[in-house]
Amino acid sequence: MNTAALQKKIAELKKLAQESGLDADEELDQLDAKIQASSRTEEVWKLVELARHPERPYAMDYINRIFDGFIELHGDRYFADDPSIVGGLGYLNGRPVTILANQKGRTLKENVFRNHGMAHPEGYRKALRLAKQAEKFRRPIVTFVDTSGAYPGLGAEERGIGEAIARNLRDFSQLKTPVVCIIIGEGGSGGALGLCVGDKVYMLENAIYSVISPEGCASILLRDASKAKDAAAMLRITSSDLLEFKVINGVIDEPPGGAHADPDKTAASIKEILLRELDDLCGRNPNVLVRYRNQKLRKIGHWNEG
Repeated sequence: MNTAALQKKIAELKKLAQESGLDADEELDQLDAKIQASSRTEEVWKLVELARHPERPYAMDYINRIFDGFIELHGDRYFADDPSIVGGLGYLNGRPVTILANQKGRTLKENVFRNHGMAHPEGYRKALRLAKQAEKFRRPIVTFVDTSGAYPGLGAEERGIGEAIARNLRDFSQLKTPVVCIIIGEGGSGGALGLCVGDKVYMLENAIYSVISPEGCASILLRDASKAKDAAAMLRITSSDLLEFKVINGVIDEPPGGAHADPDKTAASIKEILLRELDDLCGRNPNVLVRYRNQKLRKIGHWNEG
């Protein structure tokens, strides 16, 4: 029996109880609340599965559809090149832009090469190097975010993954050039934040954005990794949740069934947003951009108690 049918039965029971003079409203309201919570849990988990769908378009799928003449640039000039973060130059309807993106692999071999989209410190340092280059030559920056998180391995810790992400947060907030961020799949933890500080942040309809993965939250807070579905609902990780909290500026619609059902249409929707926002942002004073970007960041997370 689906949720709507169960709620209809509860309404019928409430009416029957009132006619019989029974006081069962509190118990029935509690049951109704449990049913609604269970329904939301399943709804949110479907979005998590769509965000992780193996056929979902990745960053390079969008880059090749949206930009012309993309040229990839490599290396952080300190240690190595990190294939899990792609960076380079391209044209958006004739406008030169710098593009930075998390990139996952489609096959097992490519996933090993891309480290499943989980970046090392050198990936974030490469992104910052290219962002500084963009600022120098007055090119706007577009980022595509799609990662479950930064790589938590020993080597990454030894080379300063925390410092690399923290430096990106600080320096991206001060860049005197427009920055537009698009969350296209998973936006997980600090690994996503390292590429997601911008003047405008958008999410695809079925993308997710969270401080931690549902599995990680369930393991740490709920003490049970099998409760990932419950954790996902508690975290409020959907695009509609993030828009309500004003963490993002807008939601980009996907075709029925998800972005993988029609990648060309999804890419066209993203391109329309980028053209509109960059036309606006590129006409603004760089110092004003930085001031408003920082004001926007400082407003995230405010709440009232009592």
